[in-house]
Amino acid sequence: MSDAKVQVAKKAFEEMAPQINKESILGIGTGSTVNCFIEILKQSNVQFKGAVSSSEASTLLLQEFNVEIFSLNDVNEIQFYIDGADEVDPSHNLIKGGGGAHTREKLVASASNQFICIVDQSKHVECLGDFGVPVEVLIESRSFVSREIVKLGGVPTYRSGVITDQNNHIIDVSKLDLSNPKDMEIQINSIPGVVENGIFAIRKPNKVLTA
Repeated sequence: MSDAKVQVAKKAFEEMAPQINKESILGIGTGSTVNCFIEILKQSNVQFKGAVSSSEASTLLLQEFNVEIFSLNDVNEIQFYIDGADEVDPSHNLIKGGGGAHTREKLVASASNQFICIVDQSKHVECLGDFGVPVEVLIESRSFVSREIVKLGGVPTYRSGVITDQNNHIIDVSKLDLSNPKDMEIQINSIPGVVENGIFAIRKPNKVLTA
């Protein structure tokens, strides 16, 4: 793990730790920076009730040190959600989904009291879009959604060989006008067959921490 990722994961943990107690449920995201956070959590003495995980990969890492994993259906409150991002703009709008977990990530983030995003400096951009927008789609809707994406000005590319944790496909979309990320998030999600897209403008992080 890079020093920057370890540093920002430590920064997030130090900020959260005084507020975590034995009844706390944490939301845990996905990716290499979050993996650093999980390792720091493992090495700490902080006590918490358990976690809601946004991906099977993160679940496996948490179970390695006996963290109880809860379904979102089984908890009333998630105190903190910690996750990274592929791009962050000055208004803290995000693009996520490089790892294909953005649907569950957005769901857990939206259900959490506080969403803390941890990134290194390379993730900061003036305007979203260079990374492209991942769009999770129902398998049978992939071609239709792609045609509708073209109407929005995007260039869709099927992420070949990838099946999400929800057993769906992903289309990666470049060339979109993301000067108004919230509007584009809504437009993409209004296409029948779209499960969720990787623009986080409706549920932005409460705080972005940068190494």
